[in-house]
Amino acid sequence: MYTPDDRERLRSELIAAARADPRIIGAAITGSAAVGLEDRWSDIDLAFGVRDPSDVQRALGDWTPLMYAKHGAVHHLDVPSGAWIYRVFLLRNTLQVDLAFAPAAEFGARAPTFRLVFGDAVERPHRTPPPAEELIGLAWLYALHARACLARRKLWQAEYMVSAVRDHVLALACRRLDLPAVEGRGMDRLPDEVTRPLEAALVARLESAELGRALRAAVDALTRELAQVDGVLAARLRPTLDELTGVATD
Repeated sequence: MYTPDDRERLRSELIAAARADPRIIGAAITGSAAVGLEDRWSDIDLAFGVRDPSDVQRALGDWTPLMYAKHGAVHHLDVPSGAWIYRVFLLRNTLQVDLAFAPAAEFGARAPTFRLVFGDAVERPHRTPPPAEELIGLAWLYALHARACLARRKLWQAEYMVSAVRDHVLALACRRLDLPAVEGRGMDRLPDEVTRPLEAALVARLESAELGRALRAAVDALTRELAQVDGVLAARLRPTLDELTGVATD
């Protein structure tokens, strides 16, 4: 298990390595550490601007064996986002290290959680939360699939779909209240009047009756949140959403 001192020491080493890499023209601390919200369980998030776009893949190719040979990486995955590539490393001591590489022309704050350490950054528009229309559509889509899975007695898949309905309702509430709406980042800051009814949408047992009950709770919560976001749409969808929960149960 890593300690905060281990994390700080490694972050400093990586920033020093970036300064010494002639391909890298800037580095920034991103994530919670950039805004003073780092805690015992936070990971390392760093972003690097690469002078020549053709060097992004070369830099990734050079930094990856360094993470394995020197810093105890045991696996990694890539998360592309536009011109950025986030290479996410899992270290032996369970520390997560996210290293983002971007061409210099794209290197800049994509969110408020960006603190430049050295070099220059360009002005970039911040990423916007997912549109309410998208979250609403995905919520009823998952509810449709949950009903079908229950009817087919595909209980594990039904549980997945019910949970997805619940999570999209929570994301919709986060968006309405100006909280982070992706990856559950704002959910624990939602008021009790939003989250408490959704506790009923947690699935306690892998049984048709229990899944049907949780689906009804999730759809009821969706209807309530819809009324907060778009009353006209809520009224139009309510009869159909009510019908969705008329699933066969044991």
